[in-house]
Amino acid sequence: MTDLQWWQREIIYQVYPRSFQDSDGDGIGDLAGITRRLDYIRDLGAGVVWISPIFPSPMKDFGYDITDYRGIEPMFGDLDDFDALIEAAHARGLKVLLDFVPSHTSDQHPWFVESRSSRDNPKRDWYIWCDPMEDGPPTNWISEFGPTTWNWDEATGQYYLHIFLDSQPSLNWRNPQVQDEMLETMRLWYARGVDGFRVDAITHIAPDVDKGDHPPDPDWQEGMNPSGRLSKVHSKNQPFGYETVRMMRRVTEETPGNLLLGETDGTLDNVMSYYGDDLDGFHLPFNFRLLDIEWTVPNIRETVEAYEAALPEGAWPTWVIGNHDCIRIASRVGARRARLAMTLMLCLRGTPTIYQGDELGIPSAKIPPDKVQDPWEKQVPGQGLGRDPSRTPMPWDDSEGAGFTDGDPWLPIEVPPDGPVSAQDAGSMLAYVRRLIALRQSSDALLQGAYRTLGAEEDLYVFAREAEGERLVIALNFADTPRPAPDGDTVLSSHDATGPLVPGEARILRT
Repeated sequence: MTDLQWWQREIIYQVYPRSFQDSDGDGIGDLAGITRRLDYIRDLGAGVVWISPIFPSPMKDFGYDITDYRGIEPMFGDLDDFDALIEAAHARGLKVLLDFVPSHTSDQHPWFVESRSSRDNPKRDWYIWCDPMEDGPPTNWISEFGPTTWNWDEATGQYYLHIFLDSQPSLNWRNPQVQDEMLETMRLWYARGVDGFRVDAITHIAPDVDKGDHPPDPDWQEGMNPSGRLSKVHSKNQPFGYETVRMMRRVTEETPGNLLLGETDGTLDNVMSYYGDDLDGFHLPFNFRLLDIEWTVPNIRETVEAYEAALPEGAWPTWVIGNHDCIRIASRVGARRARLAMTLMLCLRGTPTIYQGDELGIPSAKIPPDKVQDPWEKQVPGQGLGRDPSRTPMPWDDSEGAGFTDGDPWLPIEVPPDGPVSAQDAGSMLAYVRRLIALRQSSDALLQGAYRTLGAEEDLYVFAREAEGERLVIALNFADTPRPAPDGDTVLSSHDATGPLVPGEARILRT
């Protein structure tokens, strides 16, 4: 048996702080609310709490537009509340990850206010400024929120780059002063007790504007996300971006045992590159492959096997099925198959991340037009790009505010088919996920055993996890009809079934 690092053994639980627990009645979740609910996370069986951004921000992109990397946004509390959360989490054996947003700031950040004040300001080169071309912006690049990555600054006669909203100017990480400032910020939070960082939008951290225009993406079609019309070959996954990750890794390892987790996307090769040639990049580059496919058995099998085959020697896998930016898993695959999806993620090899509420089977909500908050939806209405449906508050009980708030919740509260947390009984999704996690955490085969596909036909996906002295078979019936169950002694069934696998059943057997 191999000794595992804590981040290889534990399950990460993502908390979206606006929507987890409100402690002061303003309808928005906060740090004191997270502290209040730490026992829930511990009792679920997760060991790591990843908290989405809590730094001071004008909230044009809900915390991903930062004005101070070293403070706490007042709507979430203050540094004393943060220290109390860290102390309470550690007392329960929980690790805490912060969301680090290094690729851009808010346009209200003091650095950018200085940078745009004049061309000769000392902080001018902290951001990416370019002269116009004869016909307009320096390049044809398209923003993630559309339509262009360039914003004209009349006062200084140049464009500044923004990969996201025009209020999120891109930092220039090729400037050593920017590097020093951001890396020192990481050191300060590590000294304050955090156990690691999830690094946001890392693929965008080193755009190379000198390479010029982007070519058309041949796979893009009308009706798809407009930001994908061009292939971002000069702005994403650039060579210097990997060097910035190595810088962050070196800071992370100044205190042994910390974790660096990255939001990585692109091709499979792109994602694997973030491990580093000598595994000196991210400990865990996020693997979003299960978010991007149609959930059929052939697609799942191909995705799992391709990912396993691509991993560098010694690299540790990671899996997710949901987050704050995508359609909820219960809506993507259907309520009946949500347990299958959770079983798949928790039984594959590597570190899984659960997005808050997915353990309850919460579907994506329908947000009335007058309740829409997401700037993406507001900028590109009618495209179905809004992220509000996956960010609705946690339903803790059946009270008017669902136990989330005594006030008016910032988004409507969506209750899953099995009810709020307080109503989820022994046959509920939550109860099943707790049993599944308990099994995973006690099984050498599931924690570190090898993966092997046993079958993937007729909507039935069967694979094995094998460690010395233990072999478990996981059978997932995606069909609408019963399927024969593999031989073996049932350890856990998502539907407490015996005999053939019922439609939508996940069954784990010992053989």
